[in-house]
Amino acid sequence: MAYGPASQSSPERETHRLPLPLRAPFQARTWREFGYSLLNLPVAIVGFVWTVTMLALSAGLMITFVGLPLLVVSLLGCRAIGRTERARARRLLWLEVDEPGPVRTKGKGFLARVGAQVGSGVNWRHAVYTLVHFPWGVISFCVSVNFMVYGWGLLTYPLWQWVFPTYTDQQGLEIYDNGTHGWSLHTPADLALAVVVGALLVLLTPWLIRGMAHVDRLLVLGLLGPSRLDDRVTELEADRGTVVDTASADLRRIERDLHDGAQARLVALAMDLGLAKEKLLEDPAAGAVMVEEAHGEVKIALQELRDLARGIHPAILTDRGLGPSLSAVAARCTVPVAVTVDLPARPVPAIEGIAYFTVSELLQNVSKHSGASRATVDVWQVEDRLMVNVTDNGRGGAGLDAGSGLAGLAERLDSVDGVLAVDSPAGGPTRITAELPWRA
Repeated sequence: MAYGPASQSSPERETHRLPLPLRAPFQARTWREFGYSLLNLPVAIVGFVWTVTMLALSAGLMITFVGLPLLVVSLLGCRAIGRTERARARRLLWLEVDEPGPVRTKGKGFLARVGAQVGSGVNWRHAVYTLVHFPWGVISFCVSVNFMVYGWGLLTYPLWQWVFPTYTDQQGLEIYDNGTHGWSLHTPADLALAVVVGALLVLLTPWLIRGMAHVDRLLVLGLLGPSRLDDRVTELEADRGTVVDTASADLRRIERDLHDGAQARLVALAMDLGLAKEKLLEDPAAGAVMVEEAHGEVKIALQELRDLARGIHPAILTDRGLGPSLSAVAARCTVPVAVTVDLPARPVPAIEGIAYFTVSELLQNVSKHSGASRATVDVWQVEDRLMVNVTDNGRGGAGLDAGSGLAGLAERLDSVDGVLAVDSPAGGPTRITAELPWRA
């Protein structure tokens, strides 16, 4: 549940010395939510009449071709009412509710679109809202209006009590009259009692209105917001984009490394071997030197290819798992690293690979940016989650700022339902924890 400009309430709390129960009747929030309750009745009537009328009409005409399109029109009308209700809640309740996604149509043609609209759970939740909101709209309107009117009316009663003896034959506001006995508020004690009761109602009304407004928020959130399935689909679409971008970046990196590294070295090696072949006929000693140099180039090219293959998926990870592979990564780090891996079994290769490259990137950051003298890597399992923690005693100050390496790493983890948490105060130490789903 997201509220609007909540920051405006902080200065209010600082500047007012009266306790909140005494301020509540005069706060803008009370009157905004009271206005929402007043509008509940006409809006609920319009929504209820539209839904009941259109659904009954479309059901009655379902035996004809007109019934099904009319049902779609009624559901689209409910969606329009829901859009208005979200805007009203945003303005008066300071409730931000995301718009539901569009209805997804499988197939083409008129019948496919009609079927998608009729089968949309979002459309039917909007229709249910108009039906449920009608009785609640009547209740909230009547309760809020009665409490507000009676509260302020009795509180200010001594100011307008003169109306009764002046314009009517009564001495004051009549409480009851059974023909023989009656009670009207006109004596000083009656006026004092009216003020006391009115004050109590005035103090109680804001909290009653806020409670009913909370029910309105729950209705809007539960029935007019996007469903969990829609949220999950949107999240998966975003994650898919992240995975595609990451894979594309990795392919470009591999292509660049091959082109600028091993490929260029092998081309130069082929040229050197060609020259050595010609040189062997003229000057065998010089040709032998060139062959020896080419042999050294072959070793360097092989090492570059091994490093490139390790960057794609290291063989030690496939053969021996996270423990030995992370120890190998730690051995290449410029600072001493203590590695502890406590896993009952191996996760699936995809999760294992993500954990490996996460630690590799974090240790690279330790080497390049932290200024640390030591670091630790801990890997363990908690229920159905794989936990990876990298800690160093460096200068700190790391963060998930947009565009940073950690932000990109967090996006890659999020694509597999993982989480990256960074705790890095200025001056250190830095503690980065990655949480991944455990899939054995």
